[in-house]
Amino acid sequence: MRVLVTRPLPAAEATVRRLEAAGHQPILLPLMQATHLAATAITALEVPHAAIVLTSAEAIRVLVSSDADLSQHLATPCFCVGAATAQAAAGLGFTDLRIAEGTGQSLAELIGATIDTLPPLPLLYLAGTPRSEGLEMGLRQTGIEHRAVECYRMEPIAHPRAAIEDLRRSNRPDAVLLYSRETARQFVRLLFEAGVDAASFAPRYLCLSPVVAEALPGNVVAETAAKPDEDSLFSLL
Repeated sequence: MRVLVTRPLPAAEATVRRLEAAGHQPILLPLMQATHLAATAITALEVPHAAIVLTSAEAIRVLVSSDADLSQHLATPCFCVGAATAQAAAGLGFTDLRIAEGTGQSLAELIGATIDTLPPLPLLYLAGTPRSEGLEMGLRQTGIEHRAVECYRMEPIAHPRAAIEDLRRSNRPDAVLLYSRETARQFVRLLFEAGVDAASFAPRYLCLSPVVAEALPGNVVAETAAKPDEDSLFSLL
């Protein structure tokens, strides 16, 4: 099966390897790229906080890119949105990992259930932009004090119209993998600018969550993973 991978590098490379191991033919077309604001992240860590909150492994890559000595922070409670983010945090050396079920809402609920065990300080949310509102909305609703510090920006990658047209003509994918709402929006925008109908470009669109699927046109076949993780997304294949 030809599978279009739209997630950013370097995460897309791991997805490509998994697809190849499963016997699929991956087609790499990253639609977003990260701009790291490492100094902003390091400065934020220096302000007292009760715990660190992460909704993406990209924030960990920001810390890695800083080359700063993070040893004094690695025992700080680290709330991670899901297993992939927690794995990245563990790889950097964080030891007190608290893992939610893959959504901002589940992460807010996990924090709310354990907030009384933390010091009376704000949480530090190492965030990106754009981002979904689930986590911050949940924290506000429960009155949990937090600081959202934007330490990376996800920016669109410009692909020429000819690249999209060539994919449709000579290497039409059997499925498109979509991991975020913003990526889905960017993909729909690229197709529109190339004059390509989404339904004719690929027969299946496999989405990490319902929020991602909502960004697609109503005439496409949008399938949603049972859980917001890559294992569940791959099971759709």
